[in-house]
Amino acid sequence: MVNKLFKYFSTRLSIGDKMDVKYLVREIEKLPNIQKISAGKLEKLAKKYGRKTEFKNYNFSTSVRHRSANLTVIIGSERVRQKNLNERQKEILRNLDKTLERVKSYLKKVPVVMVERRMGQNDIFSPKCVLFTSVYKEEFVRLPFMFSVSYFDPRGHTQDTLYTIAIPEWKEEDRQILVFPEDGITFILGSDYYGEIKKSFLRMGMWAAKQKGMLGIHAGAKIIRAKDIYGAVRRYGMLLFGLTATGKTTHTCHNHGLDKPGEGVEIVQDDVVFWRKDGSALGTEKGFFIKTDGLDSEAQRLLREAATKKGAVFENVMVDYRGRVHFSDDTLTGNGRGVIQRDDLGKYKHKTVDIPPLNELDGLIILFITRRNTILPIISKLTPEQAAAAFMLGESVESSGGDPRRAGESVRVVGTNPFIIGDFAEEGNRFYEFVKANGQKIQCYLMNTGAVGEIMVKKKDGTKEIRQKGEKIKIEDNAAIIRAIARGTIEWKKDDYFNVLVPARVDDMDITRFDIRKYYTKDMIKKLVNDLIKERKDYIRKFKKLRKEIVKSF
Repeated sequence: MVNKLFKYFSTRLSIGDKMDVKYLVREIEKLPNIQKISAGKLEKLAKKYGRKTEFKNYNFSTSVRHRSANLTVIIGSERVRQKNLNERQKEILRNLDKTLERVKSYLKKVPVVMVERRMGQNDIFSPKCVLFTSVYKEEFVRLPFMFSVSYFDPRGHTQDTLYTIAIPEWKEEDRQILVFPEDGITFILGSDYYGEIKKSFLRMGMWAAKQKGMLGIHAGAKIIRAKDIYGAVRRYGMLLFGLTATGKTTHTCHNHGLDKPGEGVEIVQDDVVFWRKDGSALGTEKGFFIKTDGLDSEAQRLLREAATKKGAVFENVMVDYRGRVHFSDDTLTGNGRGVIQRDDLGKYKHKTVDIPPLNELDGLIILFITRRNTILPIISKLTPEQAAAAFMLGESVESSGGDPRRAGESVRVVGTNPFIIGDFAEEGNRFYEFVKANGQKIQCYLMNTGAVGEIMVKKKDGTKEIRQKGEKIKIEDNAAIIRAIARGTIEWKKDDYFNVLVPARVDDMDITRFDIRKYYTKDMIKKLVNDLIKERKDYIRKFKKLRKEIVKSF
């Protein structure tokens, strides 16, 4: 039954056999109840429903406080279909025709705000983004307001247009996200979480970029200036991949102690860029949608300073009756968020939202950030094949704060990107093609931000207990590593256990702290290494269309 539905919807999404989703959007645009509101007026309207903070900015509270991944359905041809659907997703597909008819009818009756913005600031791929939001409940005007401060003025956009239709008040039991990537249209029904809107446009943007020969990647982006061993200042682009809680944002917005004359960092983007074969990366946003729970830490000083500016907007952050902000208070949610303005990063902001082509730089550093606590080296230098494998693995581990029964188990998301549409192997092959095309100008690394030496045992009740704490890898350790990579001062050697290069010596740190032989017996090391390699091989072999040299890189 589901296969028949897929075949039907991949060719034509009919409503009463008369219209497709593109026609539906054109009809919505013509409705007399659509109101186009300027960014300035949106701000004034939205602030009535927010709580003013000590920083003179505003916090909004939502009913839904995370993305509805399990209620999201990708609809279209064979190229974009999801392979494994849960029961609710199957039900959403079965009712799709009826749902779209109800959407069409409902939007004729309620006030709708329309906002146009632009993704990116380039003349290559910078699509117009159009958001329609039902404001049947007036407080939902905060959603187009947050959208307006996240993206750019629509003037100068390229010919592509992406649409999202949001009806936050849709029945909770019927909440769903309908994504039509080939049409550039998403429907968000029953969620008032801004992150759903933000990701709807980025998800569609990444798919559209892929059709134009680019690779949409979920990665931080920055420029690093560092003095090499001869005293010359070198300028590198940097792309930082990482799952949640691995330290991607922390290291994207860190200066790594690059404090010699001429050295420094220039922050470009923190979430999604469109990578091109010439090594350039096209940025997407002017506002960064950051997690706020770490902003009380000195390690995130740059982000905190931006978050305390008037231009920041918070969502589900604890703000008390006096307006004081408690970033680390997770009473309401562990997913407190804020949109900070890139302009508020001051001297650390790059002049544009793009990384230039490699012919304008001394090179590109690609960093895959993972968080493991046992035998993974603090830094591994990768071949192009190993880098493509690391891209496919997208790995970290489950924390005890997540599911205690799964603590320490591997978590893997291809490209560290849960928003990929289409064949995962196609993404890995394109990543490999881009790296190989640029030869020695691209350096790839796998960096561990967890620990080395942990021993965890399983208890009778199924939960796990740490019997031996590992040597924690601190932010300053990773900063020293990145600084030494940029300056070209690391002495490399072949690792005894994995087929990679690891540091023999790193300036400003004692690399011997992370020698696994200090924490495990030979037999324990052998088992841990073999188990991890087997896990990786079993996982990567699932991608049948992945190039053989990537699969064999282990």
